[in-house]
Amino acid sequence: METVAAPRERLLNAAVDYVSEHGIGDVSLRRLAEAIGTSHRMLIYHFGSRTGLLVAVAQEVEERQRVAMAELDSAPDASPEEVGRAMWRRLADESLWPLERSFFELYGQALQGREHATPLLEGVVDDWLDLGTEIAIRGGADPATARAEARLGLAVVRGLLLDLLATGDREGVDQAIELFFELSSDRRTRRAASSSRP
Repeated sequence: METVAAPRERLLNAAVDYVSEHGIGDVSLRRLAEAIGTSHRMLIYHFGSRTGLLVAVAQEVEERQRVAMAELDSAPDASPEEVGRAMWRRLADESLWPLERSFFELYGQALQGREHATPLLEGVVDDWLDLGTEIAIRGGADPATARAEARLGLAVVRGLLLDLLATGDREGVDQAIELFFELSSDRRTRRAASSSRP
């Protein structure tokens, strides 16, 4: 039997779909409500404000991406680099650009201390680091440095996504991320070889 989503969840899913297709730009809460088949009062009731809704959209998209990454990591014998490559292809897809632009806009506002956007900061790094650390350790990383490796990977991916959104140079950012994965793989191979020496 199919479960029925709660009203807030239904509205959030509809808002994610809208932002993925149209971006957010300067659309008003009333216009957004109309586009997703509800009233602005219902959006205010569930999300508090336009920005509250956008923060919820960003958090939902981030959670979906973490779930996707965990699923990629569950493939038998998948190396951290293979997981990373598959995840990069997903994140760099042009269909996600409107959501990613909205994410970085809100992230910038949160970093400036704007109260309406600061809830985005909760888990925006640590939730990814927790998952990335697990993947790195399963891939043979030293547990003492696995979290630092995860942090570096997150920084590289977010930086290259910003580059991609700014330049549209998919070939250039793909070359850069591939170099990062090659360097990561070489480091892991060297570490494994040195630890196996008597």
